[in-house]
Amino acid sequence: MKSIANMSLLWKILLSTSLAITVLFALIGWIVQDQSVRIASSTVEEEVRNSFHAYESLWKAQAQQLASVSLVLSRMPDVRAAFSTRDRATIRDSAREIWDKISRRGTLLVVTDPKGAVLSALGGPRQIVWQDFPSVVDASRQFPKQAEGFVERDGQLFQIVATPVYVASAEGSALLNVLVAGVAVDGDMAQQLKRATGGSEFVFLVNGRVAASTLAGNSDNETGDFTRFATPLMDVGGREIGELRILRSFDAARSRIAGLRTRIAALWVFAVLLGFAVTYALARRLLRPVQALDSAAAEIANGNYEVEVEPESGDEIGRLARTFNAMCASIRSAREELIRKERISTIARMSTSIVHDLRNPLASIFGGAEMLVDDDLSPAQVKRLASNIYEASRRVQVLLQELSDVRRGRGHPREMCDLREIVEAALEPLRGLAAAGNIEIRMDVPHGIELPLDRSPMERVFQNLFGNAMEAMPSGGWLRVAAERNGPALLVSVEDSGPGIPEAIAKQLFRPFVTGGKKNGIGLGLALSKETVLDHGGELWADLGSKNGAHFLLRLPLHDTIASSAPPANP
Repeated sequence: MKSIANMSLLWKILLSTSLAITVLFALIGWIVQDQSVRIASSTVEEEVRNSFHAYESLWKAQAQQLASVSLVLSRMPDVRAAFSTRDRATIRDSAREIWDKISRRGTLLVVTDPKGAVLSALGGPRQIVWQDFPSVVDASRQFPKQAEGFVERDGQLFQIVATPVYVASAEGSALLNVLVAGVAVDGDMAQQLKRATGGSEFVFLVNGRVAASTLAGNSDNETGDFTRFATPLMDVGGREIGELRILRSFDAARSRIAGLRTRIAALWVFAVLLGFAVTYALARRLLRPVQALDSAAAEIANGNYEVEVEPESGDEIGRLARTFNAMCASIRSAREELIRKERISTIARMSTSIVHDLRNPLASIFGGAEMLVDDDLSPAQVKRLASNIYEASRRVQVLLQELSDVRRGRGHPREMCDLREIVEAALEPLRGLAAAGNIEIRMDVPHGIELPLDRSPMERVFQNLFGNAMEAMPSGGWLRVAAERNGPALLVSVEDSGPGIPEAIAKQLFRPFVTGGKKNGIGLGLALSKETVLDHGGELWADLGSKNGAHFLLRLPLHDTIASSAPPANP
């Protein structure tokens, strides 16, 4: 998830668009495919029903043709005369003459007596021996009407029409014979039905066995996916003797659906690529102002408040660009006002601090000088007043030195200095103050530690630290200075037994004008000291966890790694 959150807005738009197109096409493809399957299924089922209607039409036409031929034959005088003789030979000869005129492949002509005994059988498969025809007895229930239906003999299925042949007598019409005309239901007929129905498969079953089929191997092995329609086969007595199954394969529909899937997939790929390209172009165009705003915001973060964005439109992005420019202008104005107020505040604070710190020593100098001028003093009094004037002048000099040190770029060329000499030089002007305040100085800085330093500023750093420590111990104590090597640097420790750093100023100790209630100074000593140490490539910090008092630490490099970048000396 983090990688997605860190992606550019352009790629987020492209990915979301591609995902939306994919989901949309997947949904449309599923709907189209489902509807296609439904339509294909309905189409196949409709084709099966149409095949059944076509079968019915062909079957009825064939039955009507057999019925018409049989009826015409039964009413012919020659036929009636021959059948009335009841002589088998005469009947066979007459039937053969008729057969020669109407015979065609697959047809059957059988003449029986009223009880179904076969008098003559012509046509049909040669392996079938016709001795009786029990279906005639069932058909006789419909006489004098013709009876039609199916009959099975030795595994062979026939469609037949039974037509009674009557003769007039004194007692009325008498049934002479029954003329049975039929057509064999075989593979050829099944194939004819298949061609007539546009490819439907036909399977004729009798007693569970296949009598005729268009399937491979002339069987009922319905391998594959088919829609099936079944209808019973009835004999002339109205009994079911078999079943007709009409099958329609889904292979063609499945092939069309597979082709549809391929076209949908190709269309999806094309749509995704096209959508990706169009989205990329539009997103690039739309995000160009956003990228300009992003770059401008980065410039502001780097401190360049003069940057502006050119509005390219009047929409929300354009209004945002104008608002951004107005914000930048407001920031510039507020920054200038803040700088102006900060400068005034700094001048006011410095002036107040300087006036406050200079008032006491100047008053001492003024008062001492006035007494020297106006009064006749003894030498001892003159010496004491001169000493007071000297101390007051020294304090004024210290304050002025701190003010002069505010200006950066005051450094001198670095030189290899002995650290103990620097510390001794910094302590020298303070030894009198230490002796007067009963402060013990502990020096744990070994001789011979040399490092590149700007001597005068570094002496001021140690003087500030030592002076602050001594002023914090008016009742006496100890001040310890120690140094030890710490890898490529030197670690210097300045520790005292005073009350420690006040908690109120601990977190802002090195800021300008921050002071802990000192009698002398304007709160610039530690700030300037830290800047000096930083200029030397080192660090200065306070150990706020010390339990003895104030504890300051300096880390100074033993080698001059920044000599080439040292600031030039003041002219």
